[in-house]
Amino acid sequence: MIKDSNRPRRVAELLKRELAMIIPRELDDSLAHRITLTHVEVLPDYSVAKVFFTVLGGADAPREATRALKRAAGFLRHALAGRVVLRAIPALRFYYDESVERGARLTSLIERAIAEDKTHPKD
Repeated sequence: MIKDSNRPRRVAELLKRELAMIIPRELDDSLAHRITLTHVEVLPDYSVAKVFFTVLGGADAPREATRALKRAAGFLRHALAGRVVLRAIPALRFYYDESVERGARLTSLIERAIAEDKTHPKD
């Protein structure tokens, strides 16, 4: 039988879409409405889904959101089982996605360099 190479990607997108609906509706946490899922990676054997997210808030928000999501992982997995048709629902692992912050810092550095170039024109 030929394996579908797109299936892990499709499963990851399905999990991301469903979790994005479940988290703000079902989690009783003030951070739940400030969490945005950025992407999901599913291991080839579908045993684990790595869920990457960002969160609005102060400096402690990423740590608090990670803690809340890890505590709710079993509940979220059970909620997924009632919404998606998969042989087995992967274990959920949550990771704060720092790429958005890194991108914002990089953009800021580029803008600052451009501004400095404009104030110091070359001869």
